[in-house]
Amino acid sequence: MTHRYIKIGITAVVLVLAFAGLLWSTLREGTEYYKHVDEVLTSPQDWEGKRLQLHGFVVTKSILVKPETLEYKFQVQNNGKIIHASYKGVVPDTFKDRPGEEAEVVLKGRLTSEGGFHVDPNGIMAKCPSKYEAAKKVG
Repeated sequence: MTHRYIKIGITAVVLVLAFAGLLWSTLREGTEYYKHVDEVLTSPQDWEGKRLQLHGFVVTKSILVKPETLEYKFQVQNNGKIIHASYKGVVPDTFKDRPGEEAEVVLKGRLTSEGGFHVDPNGIMAKCPSKYEAAKKVG
């Protein structure tokens, strides 16, 4: 009888360890932090190479596009801290310079060792400009 309980106990321990290992490896690979530009730039070495969703505002007139390519370089800021970002791919229609208004964006990617931000493919999410928001009712 005792032999049977030992087998069940060992099996349970093996299953728990296998599940814990699978869970740990999955979460380690899929972890993505959501941070604002100023939060990341207070200690950039802590965030270098980690997967980030970086929230900020595109600096007006900072978007540069390499001619005949889909290569973009631009600056994103929050609370006075600015980071240089690079991206290759198609950008959303709402990602553009608007005079007098900084576009709000969330970028998915990684902080580089040079202190810039490399945006993943399809990693730009731009908020719609305020003219598309519903009008507030008065009264």
